[in-house]
Amino acid sequence: MIIVGLTGSIAMGKSTAAQMFRDFGVPVNDADEVVHELYRGAAVGPVGTAFPGTTKDGSVDRAELSRQLMGAPERLRELEAIVHPLVREKEQAFLETHRAAGAAFVVLDIPLLFETGAENRVDRIAVVTCSAELQRERALKRPGMTEEKLAMILARQVPDSEKRKRADYIIDTSDSFDVTRGRVKAIVDQLLAKNGAADA
Repeated sequence: MIIVGLTGSIAMGKSTAAQMFRDFGVPVNDADEVVHELYRGAAVGPVGTAFPGTTKDGSVDRAELSRQLMGAPERLRELEAIVHPLVREKEQAFLETHRAAGAAFVVLDIPLLFETGAENRVDRIAVVTCSAELQRERALKRPGMTEEKLAMILARQVPDSEKRKRADYIIDTSDSFDVTRGRVKAIVDQLLAKNGAADA
């Protein structure tokens, strides 16, 4: 089973690309989605202890957590030390399930793939990209996004140019939805062909 790491900086269109892989029948493990689940489950206790006032009604209040981190960005590592091991457990369970089911390949959707060293856990890397202008325009349309918040997010992400250099596949989302879909389909076909050759 080939493990593909899917990544891309904020507002590049990674979630859209991930959904396209799903539409082509590829199992996708979304790290952000897993974090959302953990913020309603296993992470609530430890996050609430480390960051008092960030839990409400049995779940982590992401807006309050984000507010606290904006005021003390150095504490981000503390949060990651709580959340990342829990995310890894879920990822491992996902891989075991699909390996047992005989999947040709799976996608691990990991926003901070390079930043967290996750490239060592995948066989191929697909980077989603677009122009810096389009990225900024998309990002600032998001609810609650500000220039300051965007700058903070970009500061902790590996630059897009560096990600592209380290990619096996590049998915440019600057064009239409259909063009992007075609780019994803080409990757799927290539990986299925590789797998078929390996099985032959």
